[in-house]
Amino acid sequence: MPYNIWCGGCNSMIAKGVRFNAEKKQVGNYYSTKIWSFTMKSACCKHEIIIQTDPKNCEYVIVSGAQRKTEEFDIEDAETFALPADEERGKLADPFYRLEHQEEDLQKKKEAEPLLVRLQRVSDSRHADDYTLNKALRARLRNQNKRVAEEEVASKRLGLGIRLLPASSEDSASASKVKFSSKFERNRKDKRAAINAASIFPESSLGSAKKRLELESKRRKIEATAASTLLTGKFKPSSFSSSSVSANGLKGVGVVSRRR
Repeated sequence: MPYNIWCGGCNSMIAKGVRFNAEKKQVGNYYSTKIWSFTMKSACCKHEIIIQTDPKNCEYVIVSGAQRKTEEFDIEDAETFALPADEERGKLADPFYRLEHQEEDLQKKKEAEPLLVRLQRVSDSRHADDYTLNKALRARLRNQNKRVAEEEVASKRLGLGIRLLPASSEDSASASKVKFSSKFERNRKDKRAAINAASIFPESSLGSAKKRLELESKRRKIEATAASTLLTGKFKPSSFSSSSVSANGLKGVGVVSRRR
């Protein structure tokens, strides 16, 4: 696309430089130059667009299917020069017209001269001594590299994988506002947590229950050891072991001894 256009089908913009698969054909001649026509379809709505070449004005003309987008801009914002129109170009060829407007051009030059002179002085002062500028730049780079190396060493000493920036007044002010909890507050929190985790029952009942569980576990261990010794036949059952072992267990042991 040679310039920005508005699609005639969906009214969407097609930017300059977009490529199309177009049908090319000759529709006429301008003297010995051929006039070509390009027929294409827009990608947004498949609307047919026809564009022709204009050898007389050295541009492209939209025949149908689209409309050229008119773009206006301010000369000062774009930082460009205003080109004279066709009528002005014809007048510039007239010597009397140039003589009349020569004074205006000189006045514009005088008004713009102080600004140009200041810009030239600034440019000369910056680039007058190349050696001094290069020396100052290299010194600044050396100081910067030295500071970066020191910061990397300090971060490695602290066991950090990132480079810490130098301290500033803002960091000091924000760090002074941070308040950590004291030892008294930590102890109070621990006591409250212990109270919340404790049982609501009295300690006497808990102690008796623990003792009863311990005695029960000891009794079970004694019974298990007595039964294992009887099965192996190492010694005869005593009165204590016979009383602790159940009747069913003793009958089973007697049956085993008879079979032997």
